[in-house]
Amino acid sequence: MKIGVPKEIKTLEFRVGLRPSGVVELVHDGHEVFVETNAGEGIGMTDADYEAAGATVLRTAEQVFDVADMIVKVKEPQLNECDMLREDQVLFTYLHLAADRAQTEALMKSGATAIAYETVTAPDGSLPLLTPMSEVAGRLSIQAGAMSLQKANGGRGVLLGGVPGVQPAKVVVIGGGVSGSNAADMAVGLGADVTILDRSLPRLRQLDDIWGGRVHTVYSTKQTISELVADADLVVGAVLVAGAAAPKLVSAADVRSMHKGAVMVDISIDQGGCFETSRPTTHAEPTYTVDDVVHYCVTNMPGAVPRTSTFALTNATLPFVKSLANLGWREALIRDPHLANGLNVHGGHVVYEAVAADLGYEYTPAKQILQAA
Repeated sequence: MKIGVPKEIKTLEFRVGLRPSGVVELVHDGHEVFVETNAGEGIGMTDADYEAAGATVLRTAEQVFDVADMIVKVKEPQLNECDMLREDQVLFTYLHLAADRAQTEALMKSGATAIAYETVTAPDGSLPLLTPMSEVAGRLSIQAGAMSLQKANGGRGVLLGGVPGVQPAKVVVIGGGVSGSNAADMAVGLGADVTILDRSLPRLRQLDDIWGGRVHTVYSTKQTISELVADADLVVGAVLVAGAAAPKLVSAADVRSMHKGAVMVDISIDQGGCFETSRPTTHAEPTYTVDDVVHYCVTNMPGAVPRTSTFALTNATLPFVKSLANLGWREALIRDPHLANGLNVHGGHVVYEAVAADLGYEYTPAKQILQAA
């Protein structure tokens, strides 16, 4: 198979879909890898590194898309990249389609087979290709929140951990999953007063055991969210419904009740955001203010630390890339139902139920596509 790795073009996105070590693995299996020039520059990997691994470096993205049977990326394809896709091509990357009608329509128009990292599952029901970036985003959310709380950045002027004689900041994390627990871990490490909300009592018990009472665990209801948000210095939204749009758990009225200069970080923004006042931002302009509350809603948070993020992501994606290359996408999905859960768009049809429901498209089950083979 011919595998293409274009340079990421989303604003200030420096990650890359394959490292040179992954190229070595694929070339060893008999495949060809084509990498756009400077694709790995953001993680300190040169064209020479990729060539030494066995890749062919091409000058433009158009050349990569033209030659490749499968495109391996990190972020969702921008609309001009969707225009370069074709019917016989496989796209393997993050998609987050439930919050992106324009991309969904462009992928449908292309006829390509689009497999989303974020909906591939593991036998235990977890999301193995989303987990690494959820870990990074969770930890980054506290760094971003701490910076945004500084007065010069529009915040309250509060230090997360406080100092002797001064209370620490109050941090509220909505969602106790991977990103939420990593956010809490960072906030606890910095000495903040941390509260986690979740709707799973077993998960709350588990979180309580992890931190031995150093974190407040609260069952999530509309009332408790409103009460805790009103008194918070930093609120982190870490809610995930796999493949679907995030629920709006913090209302505009809740935001109006918050302290002037409080900060909200919406990790769920890729799926539309879990704050009613959220809208996507970029690393170039990461924050905006609503009712004197600072909002940080960057849609590619892990891109701020591309080397760490790329290594973490490609550790998880490479086995699936190899499977798709070695077996072909149909056989790989037939053999692995968990990888098959990643199939979102094929031949002009939406084949992931949550995406179809959220965007109002006709749903074609992935099983039907695979059986047709």
